[in-house]
Amino acid sequence: MKCVRSNASVTYNFAAATEQDVLAAAEGILIDKLKRLGAITNPSDASDFLRMRLGGLSHEEFHVLWLDNRHQIIDCQKLFTGTIDGASVYPREVVRAALSVNACAAIFAHNHPSGVAEPSTADRVITDELRDALKLIGVRFLDHIVVGADCVSMAGRGLI
Repeated sequence: MKCVRSNASVTYNFAAATEQDVLAAAEGILIDKLKRLGAITNPSDASDFLRMRLGGLSHEEFHVLWLDNRHQIIDCQKLFTGTIDGASVYPREVVRAALSVNACAAIFAHNHPSGVAEPSTADRVITDELRDALKLIGVRFLDHIVVGADCVSMAGRGLI
């Protein structure tokens, strides 16, 4: 928004916001809300943010919420980008990212562009591999959230 002042009045010129501008603003609002919560204490604390960040994508992306020892957010990183039906995820790169931010805990998230958030067998396998890799460096794995039309917490379902 641009404000133009003249002698008698104030005129506002509104530039058309793109869809990306609106989504970026919404993501900023949600990350601020998460930070105000202080810490992530349950899967629903992060679900709205992750749904906004991943829900509308036409391809898969794999993100990680890195947390400190008190489960406060250090960073949210997009680590991998895939295609319409999959993304390659490499445990070595996840470990490298954890060490780079000095993380104590992690919540994984990825989307299913189909809208069906049911965790696949491949989702379960990579979750186990990532949990084991992070355990070697002392980073706690808290959850893996699959985003579709809704969000499914693998921890909430007892899958991890």
